[in-house]
Parts: sequence; structure tokens; C-alpha cells
Amino acid sequence: MQQGQIRTDVENIFPIIKKFLYSDQEIFLRELVANAVDATSKLKTLSGKGLVKGDLGDDLRVEVSIDKDAKTLTISDKGIGMTKEEVEEYINQVAFSSAQNFLEQHKDDGAVVIGNFGLGFYSAFMVADKVEIHTLSHQEGAAPVKWECEGDPKYKLGEGDRTTRGTEITLHISEDATEYLEDHRIEQLLKKYCKFLPVEIQFGEEENKQTTTDDDGNETEEVFTTPKIINNPSPAWTKKPSDLSDEDYKNFYRELYPYSFDEPLFWIHLNVDYPFNLTGILYFPKLKNNVEVKKDKIGLYCNQVFVTDNVEEIIPEFLGLLHGVIDSPDIPLNVSRSYLQGDQNVKRISSHITKKVASKLEEMFKKDRENFEEKWQDIGVFLKYGILSNEKFADKAKKFCLLQTMDDKFHTLEELTEKVKDTQTDKEGKTVILYTTHTDEQDGYIQNCLAKGYEVIKLNTIIDPHFVGWLDQNNENITLKRVDADIVDNLVEKDEQQTSVLTEDQEKSLKNLFGQLMGENSTVTVETKALSPEDMPVQITKPELMRRYRDMSAYNGMGMDTMPEMYNLIVNSNHPISAKLLEEADETTQSAMVKQLHDLALLSQNMLKGSELTNFIKRSVNLV
Repeated sequence: MQQGQIRTDVENIFPIIKKFLYSDQEIFLRELVANAVDATSKLKTLSGKGLVKGDLGDDLRVEVSIDKDAKTLTISDKGIGMTKEEVEEYINQVAFSSAQNFLEQHKDDGAVVIGNFGLGFYSAFMVADKVEIHTLSHQEGAAPVKWECEGDPKYKLGEGDRTTRGTEITLHISEDATEYLEDHRIEQLLKKYCKFLPVEIQFGEEENKQTTTDDDGNETEEVFTTPKIINNPSPAWTKKPSDLSDEDYKNFYRELYPYSFDEPLFWIHLNVDYPFNLTGILYFPKLKNNVEVKKDKIGLYCNQVFVTDNVEEIIPEFLGLLHGVIDSPDIPLNVSRSYLQGDQNVKRISSHITKKVASKLEEMFKKDRENFEEKWQDIGVFLKYGILSNEKFADKAKKFCLLQTMDDKFHTLEELTEKVKDTQTDKEGKTVILYTTHTDEQDGYIQNCLAKGYEVIKLNTIIDPHFVGWLDQNNENITLKRVDADIVDNLVEKDEQQTSVLTEDQEKSLKNLFGQLMGENSTVTVETKALSPEDMPVQITKPELMRRYRDMSAYNGMGMDTMPEMYNLIVNSNHPISAKLLEEADETTQSAMVKQLHDLALLSQNMLKGSELTNFIKRSVNLV
């Protein structure tokens, strides 16, 4: 069997790099600046080990500059530099990464180097017709080197004229990429990709003013320029939590979101070094009744280099409600460092972040419950969304998920069940949790429940139609009923029953009166019930399961809210008006009374609208 070695035709490398290697053309700037930062970081590492002679100097910043006349963009550093042999090894051999070599040699020193693939430099050819390198190695006696290439396999390599340690890369921008000769465009990209790189990045200068006062009180304004530093080399997430104050965290939030006017409620500082490296800060914004997942509010970084704000693979969907940053060198990236490649590490990191968030919330609940309750209106939606969408989070969160009663007291499900079990346990032994979705529209039903000594909780957020179902399905010994699901005596079914003052025939006649009004309306079920004489003469209840299905369908945008509502019309056979109706001899008056009672019941449920409401008002005025 013949053996051989697969050969790459280098003639085809540049078209591939130019068109297919990187998902966004603009990434070239990130790659070149990151390489310059790597060169500076390597220099610091070697200096710390005594392998670099002499003073490094105070100014180790990377400088980015534009020459519009020459149509060039230059990235310059004062880092480790390269010898001629290193240029041949690392530049002339595509995909031979010096970063990998360096990391292997200094793996025990904690050296942080951004690059991994050795392809970043060649991204320059996506926007440049020609690229020049001027470099001088830190090594004693090294000669300056110049390299240039015009986007094909041919290059020139010879002696350069650089006199200071470091590397300068000059891109001769092509005609179809002149946007990268505009100051605002380059500054935009630097702030997007390089905002938190660990070495200062200078782009131009900025004007400053200083006012001085002499002995005679005369003021003089002095105007001077200083280097314009684009980035923050020491962002909050790279520091120890113990070294940061609350104001430091808030200031960093403003740095991340300068156009946000709300302060975060609280935050979680991630700091893990085993079994993987992970740092970051996650902020809890004010959510109120909003469950819109913002897919660009959490930035993913790799050694302080921005990678993406699309982090769906690394965090569960419900955590997309949060803001902040995550930084990990252990997250597997594709060759262009533009997006994630799924693997076991991603799942482990995702699981850890979920666990960390749950632990933080539980700690807040136990440590300062009063403060936790004050924040509930803002974090309740987030917590319920997490419970619904992530089983592991739900296991922890159900211990501190709060339910608010009508007196604005907060209880966990366990606490509430214990509190109401004596009064709200039905004949089947299940504890009935009564709830309202709209305190104003359902006020009459709420008051009936409260008068009977029942507790009613508020479930009125956009996520609650699904949360009600989750509570029912995951708790065998409880059942949830909305306050208008039945008459108050039937919400918590007991063995005892009221006795009707009407005969069986009278009840049938009473039912027929309202049945005639409904006609062939199949969405309404009429029934008579023996209730307390103090209860309303006519009530409307909505079947619990059908109403829940409507609520969830409306939430999911399925259009169920446009369908006719099904409801039960309950006529109280023990109310004095019922007997009066049967005694009324005039059929016209009797029909008017039935209509008025039905409309009153509709009005109590906010179901009387349009012309029906107008007619009801006119009729009521005439009756008065």
C-alpha cells in the first residue's frame, strides 16, 4: 500500500482566507491588535523571568493609526518583536502559531496569550492589497527585519530600518475596503472588539483643557493633547470580588451600557479556576413584566478579547434576561474565534453558571429576606421563567420562589400551603391555592373569597399562565383555581351542601328563564345552585382548564383570545330576587329583569362591552 503526505497548494490559500475564513471582514482589526497585545504580554512574561535585559519602559501601549493620504492602516507595538528566523517560521508558514509554542514553553508561568491558530495575521489580506511588517526582536544584537507581501504566495524578506523593539504592521488598504481609513469606523471596531484588552490601545489623541489661576487671580486656560486610550485594560471582572465596592460594580455596568438609565438590582461575580477557567459578572436588570430575551446583552470574551454577544450555546435561554460579561479561555471557538463550537466543556460551563445564579438567589433569600421581597416585582419574572425552562434551576428555585397574597405578604409555596391547609383543603384532601390574574376585574370574586376566610395570591405577570400549570403539575397535593373559576362555595369543595328554598319545578322554571335569554348560544351553560342568600343572584364562572388554555394560547400568540369565551351562568336559587322573578306575572317585565341580571353578571367580569354596555346603561337609567 502506497503512503504519502497530503500537500496544500499555497496558491489557493489567499482566496480562502480572503473570502471564507472569517465570518466578518471587520474581524481583521481584532486579530492584528490581539497579536500586538500578545507580543506585549510575552515580553512582560519573559521580563518577569529575567529573560529580557534592560528596562521595558513605561509606555507599552499598542498604537493604531491611519494615514489617509498613503491609504494605510498601521498597528504598532513595543512587544517581543521577531528575528528574521522567527518571521520565516511564524509568518511564512501559514497556521504555524507562535502562541502555541510560547504557551507550551511557559505553561507553568500562568502566561496568557490570546492567539491559538496562527491564522490571525493573514486576515489582513481581507482588506489590504499589500501588507508590510517592520520588526525588531528584544534579543540582544538582533537585526531589524522587513517583510512585505501583496496577497499572493510571493513575499520579500530583508533587513529593515526599525530602531526600537517591537513590531509594526502596515496595511495598504484596497479600494473596496476604504471604510477602514475612516477614524470613526476604526474607533467603533476598537471599542467593540478591543475595549477590555489587557494592554492599553491608543488611537489618535484627544484634546484636554486645564485652567490655572495666578497670584493676582487671573485665570489662564491651557489646551493640550494626550494619547486617546480606547480600552480599559483592567475591567472589573478581572479583579477579585473582595477588591470591588458596590459602586465599582455599578460603574462597570455603566461602562458596559452607557445608554442605560437604570441601575442593576444586584450582580453575580463569577470566578472559577477548576475544573475550567471562567470569570465574569452577570447583572440583574429591572425586568418588571418583561420576558424578552435580549440576545446581545451578555458579551463573551476570551482572555479579554470580545468574541460574540450571541451566547445561546453557553448559557440557558432564561439567563438571556441578564446582562454582563463572561470570559473563559476554555470555551472552544472556531478557527476565526467568531462563534462557539459545542462540546462537553460548554455544557459544564453552562451548568455551572446556572448553579451559581441559583445559589446567589438562595443566599439573598436566606440572608436578607426583606430585601429579597422588595426586589420580587423585578426578579419574579426571571425566576419563574428559569423554573419553567430549566429543571435543575427549578429544583433550587422552588425553595425561594415567592407567592404574593392580597395583603401583599410573601410566602413560599410550602409556607402558603401550611398556612391555608385548614381552610382550603377540599374533600379529596388537596390544598386549593386560589389566585387572581387581574385584581381590579376580578375584585368581586376576590372579596367573596376573602370574606370566606380564604387566601388569594396574585399571579398577574406575563409568564404566569404557564407558571400556574407548572405549579399544578409538579405538586401532587395542591390544585390551583382562579377566583372566578366557580362560585365561592365550590372553589374549595366540601361534603356539606346548601339546601335550596325552591322546589325542583321552580328551579327548572328559573333555569328556563335564563336559558331562553341565551337561546342557542353553545358557549354558555346555565345552571341553578343553592347558595347563600347574601351571594349575588347571578354569577359568571369560567371553566378553569378552558380558561388556562386560552391564557396560555394568547401568551404564545396562537390567537385563542379572539375566540368566543365559554362560561357558566350560575343562578342563585336562594336569593330573594329568584323567587321574585318566578312570581312576576308580566312576561315583558320578567324578561327585562333576566336581561338586567345577566348583564350585571357580565359587567362584574368586564365582559359587557360595545353596544351591549351602552344599552345596559340606558336601561339602568330608565329603571332608576
